[in-house]
Amino acid sequence: MADLFEAVEPPRVPLAERMRPANLDEVAGQVHLLGPGKPLRLAFASGKPHSMILWGPPGVGKTTLARLMAKGFDAEFVALSAVFSGVKEIREAIVQAQAAKARGRHTILFVDEVHRFNKAQQDAFLPYVEQGLVTFIGATTENPSFEVNSALLSRAAVYVLEPLDAAAMQGLFERARQVACPVLAFEEAARDRMIGFADGDARRLMNLIEQVQTAAETAGVAPVTADFVDQALSRDLRRFDKGGEAFYDQISALHKSVRGSNPDAALYWLCRMLDGGADALYLGRRLVRMAVEDIGLADPRALEISLNACETYERLGSPEGELALAEATVFLACAAKSNAVYKAYNAARQFVAKDGSRPVPLHLRNAPTKLMKELGYGKAYRYAHDEAEAYAAGESYLPEGMTPPGWYQPTPRGMESKIADKLAHLRELDRAAGTPDADRTGEAG
Repeated sequence: MADLFEAVEPPRVPLAERMRPANLDEVAGQVHLLGPGKPLRLAFASGKPHSMILWGPPGVGKTTLARLMAKGFDAEFVALSAVFSGVKEIREAIVQAQAAKARGRHTILFVDEVHRFNKAQQDAFLPYVEQGLVTFIGATTENPSFEVNSALLSRAAVYVLEPLDAAAMQGLFERARQVACPVLAFEEAARDRMIGFADGDARRLMNLIEQVQTAAETAGVAPVTADFVDQALSRDLRRFDKGGEAFYDQISALHKSVRGSNPDAALYWLCRMLDGGADALYLGRRLVRMAVEDIGLADPRALEISLNACETYERLGSPEGELALAEATVFLACAAKSNAVYKAYNAARQFVAKDGSRPVPLHLRNAPTKLMKELGYGKAYRYAHDEAEAYAAGESYLPEGMTPPGWYQPTPRGMESKIADKLAHLRELDRAAGTPDADRTGEAG
């Protein structure tokens, strides 16, 4: 039996853990925070820890920085994960901090994914942060403005960590290769492919190196090529949280690229989101929204093309149907732009929400019964088709006493320029018919 126990190998420490920096100088990237004279470098140099929120994507060093702070400030390090912890674990962490204080040691309380704690759980930290029992460090991949309670946020500095750039990832790759597989050679294209798959995430890069190392040693491959990397890795999707900050940042970039009439940028963000696993029909619905919000009547074809793209995708699926979405995206980006209807609709909604319930004028009311006709419903209504140019010049369609608001102001772009000309002509007919306030009804401004 003793021999059996002796034959058991100790568990292998993951490369990401073996590569965890031992000091600030080993931290990859984040020069804007850790460079000479930068905020976190100064915080370490001061010897005075302060509560903070570290906001950034996965694998950029949030946990590492918290651990280095505990080491640098000679403090106890207590870590919680909001995914697996609740109020019970929070209380246990506070008991540990109180015990450490009794021994004359301060505690850094690190909460990973703090945005997953609800309001009550986040509030549980407040008294201990205020008392100075713990220095609170929260890590989040989500915008703390939305996900962290304002009370807690007001007691912590927010530091934004960035995805690691290509230079930082290349340096990290070489260091990790020397640790994990110093005799295994990688072609430059293979290295670049793995860095691209890692997408600025140091932890993912470490995992990819280990996967490729195992595959290469098993297959007897040397050096590692880009083609072998493609074969060895079941390609992970790029970092993309369908309900998180990255998602809304990218859909915002797509919308603004269309609004800004840049088809290349619009295609880039469309493909980024498709590549990241976004629901293609969700993107189609957003294209429909762009058609009515940013193009409107400047080119009514935009709405039709967007709807057709959604229907085409429903029929063809991926990847064939994605081309229809791309076609709609390019059309929207190149189309004439107008938010005149969007603005008019919002203005009308705001007016109606604040205004009283004005009665429908008698001449516009429906008169299906004899009594209604006797009461004057529909009396003196002018049937537009019987009038010159199919327009009842001088007729009023608003409630009595309501000044024509002029909400819709067509732009001089695309088809709306013709709409503006048409409305201007109709207003001239109103003036000729002696309609008061005709100059305030719907002319282009």
